[in-house]
Amino acid sequence: MSRQPRTQNVTTEAGEARITWVPAATATTAPAPAPRLVLAVSHGAGGGIEARDLKALAVALPAHGVTVALVEQPWRVAGKKVAPAPKTLDTGWRGLWPALAAPGLPVVAGGRSAGARVACRTATELGAAAVLALSFPLHPPGRPEKSRAEELLGTGVPTLVVQGGNDPFGRPEEFPPGAYELAQVPYGDHGFAVPKKSGLTEAQAMEVLTGAVTGWLTSLG
Repeated sequence: MSRQPRTQNVTTEAGEARITWVPAATATTAPAPAPRLVLAVSHGAGGGIEARDLKALAVALPAHGVTVALVEQPWRVAGKKVAPAPKTLDTGWRGLWPALAAPGLPVVAGGRSAGARVACRTATELGAAAVLALSFPLHPPGRPEKSRAEELLGTGVPTLVVQGGNDPFGRPEEFPPGAYELAQVPYGDHGFAVPKKSGLTEAQAMEVLTGAVTGWLTSLG
């Protein structure tokens, strides 16, 4: 029988943060796989852990031995509507790390948009096993000259980018060569929403995303 998600508040130098733990277990007749890693994913600057991609991962991955830790940054827990500067986001993430590592499993650092940038910037110093970057904001919309590729290229660990095909913050073909993998959700925007005319449903788009992430995590060993 599966265990229920639980929340944990964590005090950081940036304020009170929160982790929602979705344990690696299933309610099927087959034995649940032993937990083998933690995937810690945080939200972007304009939303929370209710984002469709984070929810889809929390549903799909526990059956594959992955404990999903949905991370809410202090500004979000405090009810603020605007994210603070990147330096403050990094401070909050660093403060959460001991709790994320406490289960004693390898931790894959991840997030969507601004959360992906945080994971990339801090991966090496925190000892992340790998980085999952969802909707990495390669540049502000319409400003390709303001590239953030250096953050992505500097993770120092195995990295997977999952990007919507129509993401205004950087379409897949805009990404530079580098030591990372890139998976595409066809027609997806920055939130992985797909237009009806694409012929792809939201459920199918999320299957593409969760399939890519599951396969990549399995390849990490």
